[in-house]
Amino acid sequence: MVHWQRFIENLFARLDGPLHFRLMVQPLVASTFAVIDGVKDAKMGKPAYFWAMLSSPEHRKELIKIGWKRVGKIFVFAVILDVVYQLKVSHWIYPGETLIVAFVLAIMPYVLLRGPINRLLQLRRNK
Repeated sequence: MVHWQRFIENLFARLDGPLHFRLMVQPLVASTFAVIDGVKDAKMGKPAYFWAMLSSPEHRKELIKIGWKRVGKIFVFAVILDVVYQLKVSHWIYPGETLIVAFVLAIMPYVLLRGPINRLLQLRRNK
């Protein structure tokens, strides 16, 4: 129970602590890549990215590989910045926190936006 309290407190402390700018910049970069890839998907008539990962097991590995190429560097950068933040603030590294923060800042925006951008553009084109 104490670990969860520390975990939640540490996550909220990132909002106004050192390096807090990354909480805006990293999702913005991941979102930019998602929009670019969503536009490409729409032009090629591909299905929504996240839906395709869930519904096409035969293509899942390839889709994850493609997505990772786009957000992998952002994810690694998010991990590095969070480690620097933790060393600066708590003089300790909590790997679980680092992975969750990096996932939320880099991967989640990409996965959540790429498919809807594709669908919106395809709907607009079909009108």
